Amino acid sequence: MPRRLRSVLVANRSEIAIRVFRAATELGMRTVAIYSLEDRFALHRFKADEAYQVGRGAEPVRAYLGIEEIMRVARDAGVDAIHPGYGFLAENPELAEACVREGIAWIGPPRLVMERLGNKVAARALAARAGVPTMPATGALAHDPAEARRQAQEVGFPLMVKASWGGGGRGMRVVERPEDLGEAVATARREARAAFGDDEVFLERLVRRAWHVEVQILADRHGEVVHLLERDCTVQRRHQKVVEIAPSPRLDPGRRAALCQAAVRLMREARYLCAGTVEFLVDADTGEFFFIEVNPRVQVEHTVTEMVTGIDIVKAQIRIIQGARIGAPDSGVPAQEDIRVNGSAMQCRITTEDPENHFIPDYGRISAYREATGFGIRLDGGTAYSGAVITPFYDSLLEKVSAWAPSHAESIRRMERALREFRIRGVKTNLPFLEALIGHPRFLAGDYTTRFIDETPELFSFRPRRDRATRLLSFIGEVLVNGNPEVEGRPAPAHTITPAIPAVPPRPDEPPGSRDRLRELGPAGFAGWMREETRLLVTDTTFRDAHQSLLATRVRTHDLIGPARYYARHLHGLLSLECWGGATFDVAMRFLREDPWDRLAELRARVPNVLLQMLLRASNAVGYTNYPDNVVRHFVAQAAGAGIDLFRVFDSLNWVENMRVAMDAVGESGMLLEAAICYTGDLTDPARSKYDLGYYVRMARELEAAGAHILGIKDMAGLCKPEAARALVRALREEVGIPVHFHTHDTSGIGAASVLAAAEAGVDAADAAMDPMSGLTSQPNLGSIVEALRGTPRDTGLPREPLARVAGYWEAVRGHYAGFESDMRAGAAEVYEHEMPGGQYTNLRQQARALGIESRWREVARAYAEVNRMFGDIVKVTPTSKVVGDLALFMVTNDLTPEQVADPDREISFPESVVQYFHGDLGQPYGGFPEALQRKVLKGAEPLSVRPGEALAPADLEAARAEAERRVRRRVSERELAGYLMYPQVFVDYAEHQRRFGEVSVLPTPVFFYGLRRDDELFVDIERGKTLVIRFLAVGEPDPATGTRVIFFELNGQPREVKVIDRSLAPSGPARRMADEADPGHVPAPMPGLVVSLSVGAGERVARGDRLLSIEAMKMETGVFAERDGVVEEVLVAAGAQVETKQLLMVLGDGAGAG
Repeated sequence: MPRRLRSVLVANRSEIAIRVFRAATELGMRTVAIYSLEDRFALHRFKADEAYQVGRGAEPVRAYLGIEEIMRVARDAGVDAIHPGYGFLAENPELAEACVREGIAWIGPPRLVMERLGNKVAARALAARAGVPTMPATGALAHDPAEARRQAQEVGFPLMVKASWGGGGRGMRVVERPEDLGEAVATARREARAAFGDDEVFLERLVRRAWHVEVQILADRHGEVVHLLERDCTVQRRHQKVVEIAPSPRLDPGRRAALCQAAVRLMREARYLCAGTVEFLVDADTGEFFFIEVNPRVQVEHTVTEMVTGIDIVKAQIRIIQGARIGAPDSGVPAQEDIRVNGSAMQCRITTEDPENHFIPDYGRISAYREATGFGIRLDGGTAYSGAVITPFYDSLLEKVSAWAPSHAESIRRMERALREFRIRGVKTNLPFLEALIGHPRFLAGDYTTRFIDETPELFSFRPRRDRATRLLSFIGEVLVNGNPEVEGRPAPAHTITPAIPAVPPRPDEPPGSRDRLRELGPAGFAGWMREETRLLVTDTTFRDAHQSLLATRVRTHDLIGPARYYARHLHGLLSLECWGGATFDVAMRFLREDPWDRLAELRARVPNVLLQMLLRASNAVGYTNYPDNVVRHFVAQAAGAGIDLFRVFDSLNWVENMRVAMDAVGESGMLLEAAICYTGDLTDPARSKYDLGYYVRMARELEAAGAHILGIKDMAGLCKPEAARALVRALREEVGIPVHFHTHDTSGIGAASVLAAAEAGVDAADAAMDPMSGLTSQPNLGSIVEALRGTPRDTGLPREPLARVAGYWEAVRGHYAGFESDMRAGAAEVYEHEMPGGQYTNLRQQARALGIESRWREVARAYAEVNRMFGDIVKVTPTSKVVGDLALFMVTNDLTPEQVADPDREISFPESVVQYFHGDLGQPYGGFPEALQRKVLKGAEPLSVRPGEALAPADLEAARAEAERRVRRRVSERELAGYLMYPQVFVDYAEHQRRFGEVSVLPTPVFFYGLRRDDELFVDIERGKTLVIRFLAVGEPDPATGTRVIFFELNGQPREVKVIDRSLAPSGPARRMADEADPGHVPAPMPGLVVSLSVGAGERVARGDRLLSIEAMKMETGVFAERDGVVEEVLVAAGAQVETKQLLMVLGDGAGAG
């Protein structure tokens, strides 16, 4: 008999339990929750007035399926009603019967009605009696395989296997062919038993193009049955609803009325009570509709109906069970004629599923949770908050987001806004997929069926959430715990100041500079202007060669872009900024974990008016070896498109033939081509006649004829003495008609004198470095050169105050890189003896230190000079300078003399770089190779006699792209491909670092190298208008089992923590073998979960596509299949084992020799 209900137990968990608690609380009822051990921290436990654990010792799902346990709690808690929610026991008649026996109100239909409708087979029979169209189907499917096949043939293929009980897509499989029936039925039965406690299934005809529409019903004890109109649930994945809309935007009034009337007719025939849903398939081509099933419970998607009708369905359930009459005010449900629809509502289900990995459920701790709110948005969630732990045992639903608006189109826009507003970190979610789905043109146009997701692969071409904050915190945590390997063993800066430069107010255009002149005149015209210009044009090398020579190329993008806008505004009189290429390319990726292309883009955006210059090693491009010609051309094209205006092209042996491919590529790009002659020897020494003025003039004429716009003099070692510079520039200016650009190093300490001598002789442009980054192995002092020429005919025109401001900035920057400073403290005249290039000088000293022969540096320097003489006095520039250095170190560490090295009877294992040099891999030196030494080094191998590029087949760029994308597991851009072709492994390692830690270039340099100090607060601009505020709080104690530490931060004022493996500790727990992605025989776990069954054992032969095992997570079962033919060599897991993503499950061999 009806009675006033004062307390309710919800026999369910998570979101629906909370939903019922809220409705019951508003009705003044006491609320009681149940929870499993695994749910002891679940939010629904704390939303109830009382909560009691159930299922002690039972499996997580079984804990909620124990009827006797639930009734025990109900009795002990003294409740007078039980609400089943949805899922679990919501459709089990036995729980309803148990309530009747105990005198507890059951908030749902009576047992007999549930048996008629809850079982889909019985419901179909009832629908037929009520005159409702039904889909061809079987009764309960026989367990006998032969009988099941016979029943399937009667229905016809394709068909669906469906669980007789429950919903939510559990226990459903599509079967296309008779041979797939057995496996599909077995899987569906397992899922049905796990989800509903009953493995009964049946078969139903599959309609290919269908809409899924359901009608919401409410029925009272007085025989009144009303509908709350329909919901469109067509958008589904694996038969689980993804998006629900009320009312359906695609039904015409006649079809809507027929559907709703059929639903009411069926429920009257069933003598229904409480809330329920009648589901239909609508044939998208004919408009016919067919009854599918009745869900005798509240539905997940009931929220959208509530939003458009204003009727609280859960409250209505409770009131109806208390005896309220529909249409009466106390029921909260108007009469049918008074039920109106206001606007449109849609619901999206946010789940912890990874759309990029076949929607594999994810679990773990939610590290950050920021939800969406605002007008027209309703949220119904379960355990969804920062710090919540998502377990693998239950449904993956996090939050239901419902959006209401006056029109369907506006509700979509509101939903899109809400989804974008969400921030969920720590677990994978389907948010990016939902955004792509509701923004797809077919969805917006209403042109979709139940197979929409399956047939629309572009839904998965979305930009995944970047989660930049978490990844940056992970990197900072890694540095705090394990240190940055780049500064390991290096001295930390004793005192640093933050680099500062005056702000540059925005304006529409920057003052005109050299780049504007290039655009106006073109390359040839620009070269003519340079030739006629009286002032000395200056290139600032601070952005590349200066720090490459002084600080091992370690200066980061964060520091390089700092003054860039100031340069554009106040130093636009510079000829160029040398900022890219050379060693900076690979070092950026290899050591600084930055994208060199991004660096170039940042500089280009900030300096639109001054030429950006790069160093191109001809056929070596930005690498250390020769590349196929098409690779060099591809790289040049990408660099030109990315913002390089001036290419300085050189060959490490001054072999013009080896420069032509790169020079032609630059010419084709339409950019400025500076072809450089590498200076070596000593023009002032009559005894050294190999490289005389005639040599340089002949090469200059060749380069001019080959299309150079500018002639470069590249004095890498700083060997060009003032008098030599004067003579060389004068001769070149007289013999060629293109401008001359002088580059030198200050290793000797008198580099500025050489620049001034060159200026006196008429050189058109010269390189220099800003004062704090000049001298030693860097370029001469720019500020001093400017002042020396101020007021003279060669006055550079560069203003004093901006130069001083910039110098102050670079001085502060240099302090952050103290660990990379060389021991060199002053100019060294010994450079005229050993002739080492600036960068090679500092690198070789570091190598000597690493080899323990730092105290023998004089011997190394002497050996370098001796090797050069043994090689025939060659041009020594990267990479040939490295060859000389490698052999010099080899000689000192092995106590070898030049005579011993040259002795044909003494066996020597030469360094690989030396073998490659004498093979001709770097080109042909002027004067040829010393034949006896070449024969000894090559040990009978035939050397190259042609340009190395001619001997290399063209690279297959598309194959290389495919390989790169396979290795980094994402698409690569054209510029990234160019980088991959230069340094394949370096690029792959960088991409992996970026995947783990994100864009670390945004971090200040002290944080990148050394981390944060406790309570330090850091502001990080991750993009324009987006700033993270990070505070480091503490490092936790290590977990002895895993060797991990928890690092505690505040992120934008909210607590955030990351876990880092402490590499100084060894975990004490058992190690899990992880699959090697490069090994085709390794079978990895596609998701975290429980191994429910093994289909094969060790020694068994399998074919591609065979099922190996099944994994279950969040009540969904996923098969793992063989991706190749072979024999199972190892099985590393057993049924019942818990596994994590990428854990090695099995090893497949090729089966060679197997019987």
